[in-house]
Amino acid sequence: MSTKEKLYEGKAKILYPTDNPEILLTYFKDDATAFNALKRGQIRGKGEVNCTVSVALLSYLENKGIPTHLIEKISPLEMLVKAVQIIPVEVVVRNIAAGSLCKQTGLPEGQILPQPLVEFYLKNDDLGDPLLTYDRLMLLELVTDSQLTELKNLTLKINQLLQTFFLECDITLVDFKLEFGFDGEGKIILADEISPDTCRLWDNKISDPQARIMDKDRFRRDLGEVENAYQKVQERILAKIN
Repeated sequence: MSTKEKLYEGKAKILYPTDNPEILLTYFKDDATAFNALKRGQIRGKGEVNCTVSVALLSYLENKGIPTHLIEKISPLEMLVKAVQIIPVEVVVRNIAAGSLCKQTGLPEGQILPQPLVEFYLKNDDLGDPLLTYDRLMLLELVTDSQLTELKNLTLKINQLLQTFFLECDITLVDFKLEFGFDGEGKIILADEISPDTCRLWDNKISDPQARIMDKDRFRRDLGEVENAYQKVQERILAKIN
């Protein structure tokens, strides 16, 4: 891990500068949080799994024409990424009703949505990451109208690619969160991570609603076997890619 001063520390990762101002080092932690960090803990081996899975999935998306910030993995817990100006909006795409969508709409968990639902949330822990309407996005000047359209189109393309990929791993991609940023040329590229921390993943080999959960919901709901679920996701992804 870099010995330089931290540039930024989030709930699951630390960013460090490198000798090249256009390149950052991302270090993945084992720390786990839920419910806007009201619940905290550790998932043994989570950092290594999330780093490995993120590198694998970002590489897969790059090969499919999705621009990302990934440069390379340099250790089990570290990857080098392009420095980007993060857009302070979390983009969530939902294929099946789960989590907050069920709580806020009354939809039953597991109901397949007629089409992917793309939502935008303000990336602000102090405000509880609120859901944003189009007008609020424009009011806050977080993105332009054309940039918002580009974000949605990129998200839907990523969703289509990942749904197909995960199905080939016998996993259902229920929903997931993405973050984007502007690179040095002002181009929107995919940033952050894609992992069991940021996705809801259900095991297609298991029918039991709780036993099939392969993501951070096991930590949120105190279901146990969290480490095993993360490892299983990693194994299936690597088996598919290799």
